Amino acid sequence: MADKHRPIVPPHKAERYLTLAVGLLVLIGGLLAVAAWRKEATSPAPHTHETPAPTLTPAPIGPLSGLTILVDPGHGGYDGGARCRDSGIWEKHLNLAVALEVEKSLVQRGASVIMTRRTDEDLCEEDRPAALTKKRQDMQNRVAMAVDGNAHMVLSIHMNEYRSRAESGPQVFYREGSSASRLLAGCIQSSLISGLSPRKERVAMAGDYFILQLEVPSVLIECGFISNAAEEKLLLSHDYQARLGEAIAGGVEEYLRLDAIGAQ
Repeated sequence: MADKHRPIVPPHKAERYLTLAVGLLVLIGGLLAVAAWRKEATSPAPHTHETPAPTLTPAPIGPLSGLTILVDPGHGGYDGGARCRDSGIWEKHLNLAVALEVEKSLVQRGASVIMTRRTDEDLCEEDRPAALTKKRQDMQNRVAMAVDGNAHMVLSIHMNEYRSRAESGPQVFYREGSSASRLLAGCIQSSLISGLSPRKERVAMAGDYFILQLEVPSVLIECGFISNAAEEKLLLSHDYQARLGEAIAGGVEEYLRLDAIGAQ
C-alpha cells in the first residue's frame, strides 16, 4: 500500500532522476579530489627530525699542503707591546690584524695554521708559581702550543719602534746557529721587500728571542716601525696588512722550494 503523502513518480522520470543523481555524485567526488590534491601540492612538507649528513669541505690543495705552521700574534691582554706614536694604538692590536692576514694567505696555499691567540688576550694564569713572571709563562705557553701542535714552523708577528722617527722598513729575525731559520728569514725578508717596496730595505738578522728557541724553522717578523709616521699609517691600513700577509706567505712558499732543492 502506497504512502498517501508521497507523490507517485512515473517510471521513466524516476530513471532520469537516478541518472542525474549519480552524475551529480561523480561531479562532487571529482571536485573534492581536485581540492585535496591542490591542498597537498601547496602545503609545506611535514617536519621531520632527521638531520641531513654534514657536507665536509675538503682542505685546499696547494704548495704548502701538509705543513703545520704556528702563527703567533705577539703580546696581547695585559701586555700591549709598543704604542703607535700618532694614533696611540697598541702594538698587540696590529700584530693580531696582520697575523690573521698571514693565516688567511697560508691557508689559501694549503697550510694548516695554529694561532696562539685570536682575540686580545694573554697566555698566562693568575695562579702561576710565584717565581714565574706573567711574561715568562706567556712565552712558555706559546712555545708549548707549537710543540703540542707538532708545528713544522713558527712565525711570530710584531711591530718595531725606535726613538728616532726616521727608522722604517720590515725586518725578519732568526735564531743564531739555525741554518733552516736563517734561510726562512731570508726568503721572507726578500718577499717583504719585493711585495711592499719599503723605503728602507733591511736584511734578515740573528736575534735572541724566546719564541725562536725551537728546533723547527722559526722567525720573528717586525712588520714595520710604528714610531715612523708614514709607516704607521700603512700598518693601520687593511690593504697593507693583507699585502703583508701575502708577502710573508710567499716567503714561506719560496723557502719550501729552496729547501727542497737543497735536499736533492
